[in-house]
Amino acid sequence: MARVSFYSKPGCKGGTKQKVLLTAAGHEVIPYNLLKEPWTVERLRSFFGDRPVAEWFNLSAPKIKSGEVVPEKIDAQTALALMLKEPLLIRRPLLEVGEQREVGFDVQKIDAWIGLQAVDESLQEISDKLLKQDLQSCSHAKDHHHEQHNQKGGCNHGNDSQQHQKQGNCKH
Repeated sequence: MARVSFYSKPGCKGGTKQKVLLTAAGHEVIPYNLLKEPWTVERLRSFFGDRPVAEWFNLSAPKIKSGEVVPEKIDAQTALALMLKEPLLIRRPLLEVGEQREVGFDVQKIDAWIGLQAVDESLQEISDKLLKQDLQSCSHAKDHHHEQHNQKGGCNHGNDSQQHQKQGNCKH
């Protein structure tokens, strides 16, 4: 099993589900606060591989939602400078196992990389349920509006999880 450094925004429901799935597969998950990590251009860039620059961004970041930042119109150097200044712009999670790094939670890619099969029957049901969900997004209803987010881009939904569905597109 792998030791996974997991960089995300604390309190993100999607990130919590992702960590549960990794743990159910027997991986040791070491959580880090992506927003407080002392990033450098080189280190942050290493997570994005050969993905287009637009795929490096958290599309639900307030500055992207408002149109202030348009990922498709930004070059790599500018994108990295913006992300270092405002980590909310970084797509999450960032994952690191040994020297390999990835961005986002593409279930098929992660399963092929380190495996996502539950380690025993007691965890299989949890794992199966999570694998049926959209783990790239948070769990908000599709009519989710960002006035429900606080000034730092975090959700203010409290424990009202029955209102939220997996169809949401809030990527934190």
